[in-house]
Amino acid sequence: MAKLGVNIDHIATVRQARKGKEPDPVEAARICEEAGCDSIVCHLREDRRHIQDDDVRRLRKRLGTRLNLEMSAAPAIVAFACKVKPDQATLVPERRQELTTEGGLDVVKGEKRIRAVVGRLARNGIAVSLFIDPDKSQIDASKRVGAGIIELHTGEYANAQPGPARNAQLAKLKRAAIYAHSLGLEVNAGHGLDYINVRPVAAIENMNELNIGYSMISKAVFSGLDAAVREMKELVR
Repeated sequence: MAKLGVNIDHIATVRQARKGKEPDPVEAARICEEAGCDSIVCHLREDRRHIQDDDVRRLRKRLGTRLNLEMSAAPAIVAFACKVKPDQATLVPERRQELTTEGGLDVVKGEKRIRAVVGRLARNGIAVSLFIDPDKSQIDASKRVGAGIIELHTGEYANAQPGPARNAQLAKLKRAAIYAHSLGLEVNAGHGLDYINVRPVAAIENMNELNIGYSMISKAVFSGLDAAVREMKELVR
């Protein structure tokens, strides 16, 4: 049974719209935990557009579940992660102008740099995941740099039209998960997953955890965060 990681970035997005104190992402994390999520995910971006440094520090102190910190390989962000020591760090590509993460990390192209970052995080007791496209060469490179976990980018699957196009993307995710598992990698997935498209991905053999945020926060506007997380948890089950 796949686990559920809840990304709380967009709770902070609402707060930052007014530069105030509410809604508090740490309080949101507490509600998600009570609703049964298995981890809390947040992305500390270099431009600090939503999650702030103090949010991560408070989450580290308050969480009963695991803290998964999404982050770039920028030296200042890596240094911060090594100081705070989340349970897991997920390296993602990051561009200043993007609305959300676009595509997976190119581990093949950045292998030397990523290996150094993975090693530094691991030496600080942090499990390392790489957010990659479901591509064999990227999976092989992830293994070479020493990561123990990958997160398959499900954006192409989520954006595809239901039917043959989406089925083809699902098949690609399945092949990638099988191959990565054969190499001893833990397999997670995320990006663009919602209440309609999540079940087939959750059912992939050896799928460990799905990391989902935007669709749940959007639903929570109308139904409340507790109900939104509980419904997604049931679908993932």
